[in-house]
Amino acid sequence: MANSDLSVILPRVLIVSRRSLRKNKFVDFVGEYHLDLIVSYGAVPVIVPRVSGVHTLLRSFEPIHGVLLCEGEDIDPSLYEESAEASGLSPQEVEEIRRLHSSDTAIDREKDSIELSLAKLCLERNIPYLGICRGSQVLNVACGGTLYQDIDKEISEKRPKESERVVHIDYDNYDGHRHVVKVMENTPLNEWFKDSLEEGKMEISVNSYHHQGVKKLAQRFVPMAYAPDGLIEGFYDPDAYNPEEGKFIMGLQFHPERMRKPDSDEFDYPGCPSAYQEFVKAVIAYQKKLNSSTSIPNAALKLDVREMEKKRKVIVRSFSLARNLYATGHDMDPIKESELEAGAEFLESNTALSLQQENRLKQMGATVRNANSYLKKLKLDEQRQSMARYVMAKMSVEQLSDLMSFYHMMGQICSEVLERKLNDLVNNGLGS
Repeated sequence: MANSDLSVILPRVLIVSRRSLRKNKFVDFVGEYHLDLIVSYGAVPVIVPRVSGVHTLLRSFEPIHGVLLCEGEDIDPSLYEESAEASGLSPQEVEEIRRLHSSDTAIDREKDSIELSLAKLCLERNIPYLGICRGSQVLNVACGGTLYQDIDKEISEKRPKESERVVHIDYDNYDGHRHVVKVMENTPLNEWFKDSLEEGKMEISVNSYHHQGVKKLAQRFVPMAYAPDGLIEGFYDPDAYNPEEGKFIMGLQFHPERMRKPDSDEFDYPGCPSAYQEFVKAVIAYQKKLNSSTSIPNAALKLDVREMEKKRKVIVRSFSLARNLYATGHDMDPIKESELEAGAEFLESNTALSLQQENRLKQMGATVRNANSYLKKLKLDEQRQSMARYVMAKMSVEQLSDLMSFYHMMGQICSEVLERKLNDLVNNGLGS
């Protein structure tokens, strides 16, 4: 296969850029380590520029097979309803925080809007999502969680023991700074770093570039690691984690892609790139799942012939009763009334009827749809439709894909069976 064809088949991972000022002009960028790892494991990074109005154009980036959110400024506190007063910070402390972390405290509402929209889209569709640093905070906020506006002021300074105080950002030793985290058992993080954990300690040293972090973890998530001061350093949704099946929803406060030995590309631990590897694995599986939902596997067409014949007779019986009802104008026997539902439901759901089939249905009296009694059967019940949408909104992508494939298949088969039956009816003179 030619290299030019790879972009057509490889899955797409959306990454939102970060904006920086260079020579009096804004420059959008994404860290090279993120891009290298995504490409090396078999996906294509698609950079979403942080420019005004992009949050309204996200559908134009379809198909979306995965989302990776990483660097950026502090999230607007109003998005998680956390005022300075609620956090217990004085005006003097807020001003001090702004001076210390001037590059992060400048709120970027456009980036907030873009990334929260993408996070919510992933949650709605079960699109694989990996949040690094700010990206983990975006994920938590999107699900109803909250953040500490400043870890040092709200946590560290209130810890009486020196051993419980953690430096989460060191501007003088930016890439070299590390602090310990305790890894939780039976979590993906435990699986990735199990060969590096000392027996009985369950600890690794991670880098740290943040002054904010998770305060209230959203209900759907489970912590994977804690810092000594109690701050959650990683979390995931166990109900949406199975990379082989295209499921991956996770946030890491640290940067595993940058945990490398000095002046080297060698990782601190063999497990450092695993988050990206498993994320891309899920992205690839999700793409395959989407592609399979648009086509019907041959195996799915091998249905029980007797069962199909039974269903065919039910539908034909329904049409026959409808014809007689329309022709005679008499009321329907309540006992037989339920038999009309098969034909009504078929006509409501089947979108594959040709013009010729419509004409033949009219020939046999199926225009009974205009009669009051039958029209009620065909009219879509708004309450049932609302309930169906509510139920489907809670279904996974896999379940929805299977459901759509089944009804697509049934529509095709019903259309073929109906065509043959109508031919028989017309040829036998029943259409007159």
